[in-house]
Order: sequence, then structure tokens, then C-alpha cells
Amino acid sequence: MAISVTTELCIDRLPSAIGDLLLVSDGASLCALDFADYEARLLTLLKKRFAAVTLTPCANPQGFSDRLKAYLEGDLHSFDQVPVNPGGTAFQQQVWLGLRQIPAGTVVSYAELAAKVGKPTACRAVGMANSLNPVAIALPCHRVVGAKGQLTGYAGGIERKQWLLHHEGVDLALAGAPPSGQLSLGL
Repeated sequence: MAISVTTELCIDRLPSAIGDLLLVSDGASLCALDFADYEARLLTLLKKRFAAVTLTPCANPQGFSDRLKAYLEGDLHSFDQVPVNPGGTAFQQQVWLGLRQIPAGTVVSYAELAAKVGKPTACRAVGMANSLNPVAIALPCHRVVGAKGQLTGYAGGIERKQWLLHHEGVDLALAGAPPSGQLSLGL
């Protein structure tokens, strides 16, 4: 008979201009960060990774919540060095860690990211890995755009991607998005 081990993780909920954020820590690293309206997806990814999971409410685990708040308040580098433990395949980890090399306030295309991770013909696979990123913002998949600069899918919703890029000072008109005055989150 197999013994099921339950992994206990800490979860904190933070209100923000783009909706409540759920931050999940394993006690040393950030292992998930998602939007509260996508909590079911977050739980599915955690259960796929850890099998049995218990989420225990924790205020500001390892100071990560404070660092996220600082990012949302304008300190764009406060979240850069937060340790992450996203799980995933070797390829996904390669792509996700490649996201950390994209400086705040800039964007790259899927093709550019594929080239940066040494897989120049794997644009679609890079896009798929991006869509499964379990640690939003810390692994900034919102900084990846289409080949012509257009904003393409974002697991948290395209409006949030627009907000995050605008927050970081990206010229959204050049990235194929409506001007900042036309952003509407509808939250």
C-alpha cells in the first residue's frame, strides 16, 4: 500500500489594482503566484506537482508579500531576486528562468526568447511553457509578446498583461496594445 505524503505550503492573499493575488511558498521559495479568480488553476497545478497539498494561510511568508507589494507600488526590481521553485520539466524550467533575464520595462518576442534559451526553432514550445508558468510576475511571462509586438495570450488575462507592462513603463502602442488611457480591467 502506497503512503501519500501531504505537502504543507503557505498561502498569502494580497489585494492589488489587478485583483487579489495568491502567493504560495514552500517555506524557502515561491512556488506559485496567481490571480484569485484563477485559484482553481493554481490548485490544479499544485496538486499535479505535489499530489496532496495543504495550504496554510501565512502572512508575508519569507517577506515575499512585502516584496510583491513593493513591485506593485513601483519598485520594479524588488521581486527580481525572490527565490522560485516552479517545478516543471527541464525545458519548462529553462524557459521560465529565461524569463528572469528580460529586464523590467522591456519585452521580447517568443522567437527571441526561444533563441535566448538555445532553442531557436521552438517558438511554440516556448509559448506553451509560458502558458504553464506557475509563478506570475516573478517569472515575468507578461514581458513576452508576439512577433510583431502584439500582445498575445496571458494566463491571467490580456488586460492584466497590459496593466503589468504599462506599470513597468513599456510603450504599449509600440507593443501593439491600445494606449494606456484605454486599459480596462473590468474587475
